[in-house]
Amino acid sequence: MEIENLVSLHQFCEFHEIENTLVLALNEHDLIEIFIVDGESYIHTESIHLLEKIIRLHHDLSINFEGIDVIVQLIDKINSLQEELMEMKKRLEGIDG
Repeated sequence: MEIENLVSLHQFCEFHEIENTLVLALNEHDLIEIFIVDGESYIHTESIHLLEKIIRLHHDLSINFEGIDVIVQLIDKINSLQEELMEMKKRLEGIDG
């Protein structure tokens, strides 16, 4: 796998001043995906924003991994419904237009 779209787990944890065990635990709970390349652990750049949200939920609000999983699923559902609503609005504007 190419590492151009990956961020080193070590660098991410250093930057955010967290232990890598937290991120590894999130991976074990299938909340994020860690990639191993040449024996090094990486996170996909597309997952960084979600991972930062998860870390804030866990640290700032003391939400456990199960609660974070529910929150992430709800956020995904809300985003999906918002996209669907926008599509419906566009269709209605086309009919009325």
